[in-house]
Amino acid sequence: MNTVQWLSLLLFLAAGLMIYVAFLSYQKRHLPVARTMIMIMLGAACYAIGYAFELLSRNLYEVKLSLQIEYVGIPFITTLWLFQVIQFSGTVSRYRKRLALALFIIPVGVFFLHLTNEWHHLFYEQYILNDQSSFPLYKTAKGPWYTAHTLYNYFMLVCGFFLFIPMYWRSSRIVRKQIIVLTMGAAVPLLFNISLWFGMVVDLTPFGFAVSGIVYAWGILRFNLLRFTPLALTQVFDTIRDGVILLDYKDQIVSYNKAAEGVLPELTLTKHYPAHVEEVLSANPELIHPILDSHNGNERFPFYRSQADGNKHYQCSVSFIYDAGTPIGKMIMFNDITELKENETRLRESANQLVELNSFKDKMFTVVAHDIRDPIALLVSLTELLGEELTSDNKEHAELFGVLQGQVQNTFHLVENLLDWYRSQKGNVVFRPLSWNLQQVVRQALLLAESKAGMKHIVMSEHIDEKLTVSADKEMLDLILRNLISNAIKFTGIGGWIEIGAAVDKERIVVTIRDNGAGMDEETADMLHRDDTFIKVPDPEESGGHSRFGLMLTREFVAIHGGKLWFESVPGVGTTFYFTLFSSRSGMDVINQWKGGEDS
Repeated sequence: MNTVQWLSLLLFLAAGLMIYVAFLSYQKRHLPVARTMIMIMLGAACYAIGYAFELLSRNLYEVKLSLQIEYVGIPFITTLWLFQVIQFSGTVSRYRKRLALALFIIPVGVFFLHLTNEWHHLFYEQYILNDQSSFPLYKTAKGPWYTAHTLYNYFMLVCGFFLFIPMYWRSSRIVRKQIIVLTMGAAVPLLFNISLWFGMVVDLTPFGFAVSGIVYAWGILRFNLLRFTPLALTQVFDTIRDGVILLDYKDQIVSYNKAAEGVLPELTLTKHYPAHVEEVLSANPELIHPILDSHNGNERFPFYRSQADGNKHYQCSVSFIYDAGTPIGKMIMFNDITELKENETRLRESANQLVELNSFKDKMFTVVAHDIRDPIALLVSLTELLGEELTSDNKEHAELFGVLQGQVQNTFHLVENLLDWYRSQKGNVVFRPLSWNLQQVVRQALLLAESKAGMKHIVMSEHIDEKLTVSADKEMLDLILRNLISNAIKFTGIGGWIEIGAAVDKERIVVTIRDNGAGMDEETADMLHRDDTFIKVPDPEESGGHSRFGLMLTREFVAIHGGKLWFESVPGVGTTFYFTLFSSRSGMDVINQWKGGEDS
């Protein structure tokens, strides 16, 4: 095998290597940079295969056909490499399509000029048979477009190198390695191509692309080339809503995003970076000292800035940037918390208003307790006395006066319920459970309600074992029974009945209050089913408001006892209320455990 055959074999192997790199890039084809790499390697493979056929050619026709194969790739390789650099660095991302059209005008023109060279000879003026040696078989006289295309290729390479230089100094170590790989991929074929200007007979450029293929394969497999490009980092960096400033290990500002310009407009006044943070931010000593004094990272401090569009509040954080465990710089992030500060101010104002309103409410309930409750209680007593006299002396107005008496009593019960609820909310209600005989407590409650029930001829009865004792707060238990009995009387018609019973359920006692009244209205039932914790003060014009308010308060006091309140109601048939209390022994055990836990 002679030298020409050996060179051709090496060129075919180089083409295979380039196709392999194209295959590696194809696996990452979702990235624009990888798609460009595929076209570069396929173009270089056409160059190598065509030149191998040119070396093996035996006549001028085969030489020209081989050149046509070479020029499928030659016009586009260098321009594709520059376009890859533009993609990799994120340059002019908005105008990239227009830039691509401009860059490929000349390569496309070169391709068609070479394809039609026999008509105009602008690319190769003539083919000269090599009489002195069989290698190469024909020499070519270069035309003006060949020279123009060569200069254009060199210009593309120089532009790419200039784009990489500033990017190299701003990048991290892993990105710098990727830049070196891409630079070597273009520099080696360039150096091999320059040898033609010094009289080299064999075009070594395809072999340079073989070296580039090896370098690219190494970069893809070793440094994740084409996987995580600086373009992605740049886009993430620029789209962060928080201001970000990057410092190197010398506390020099090396980069910042657009949001940082809004926080610190003086960043744009410095034309050349890196620049020391003390020089750039000299007008903000309150910002410089925390940054320079940060030694551990993850430090936070507030920063206030008065700007034309209003006052701004920021939460600043300083974090160290590490590479292989070694700190190589700092990242300062400005999180705009102006809205949070304004909300905090509004909340503080609202809190002050609530304090004032709460103070007014306390005064109002004080007035209710001392200046309203006692006169209404006296009015209730007077109406009862007058009612008895009217019943015996003036039966004509007894019925009308009974209505008036009922309204006065309802108002008095409402005032008492309001005061009881207020004391419970303020924590002034002291829960002091003792052992009580349930039958005696119920009979006392029935006795107090007897006059009201008698006006409607309602029969009230209790069926409670005289031995049943409960653990309860007497005042709360009286309120629970008073509200439930009053509610039953209100919704039971004339001549109806009300029964109170109790049954033992393990350590609890279930008390039932049953009536044959009209049943519970839908709004009250929904309110109790929702288990609302907020008690709405009834509207005086609302028919069932007083009852609902009393039931809500009753449920709250039952819950204080550790019990539960529920009901069953059938319209037109009646309503049964149930609530549970601890029996005397078990209830006191629970209370003692609770007190013991507080003491410990």
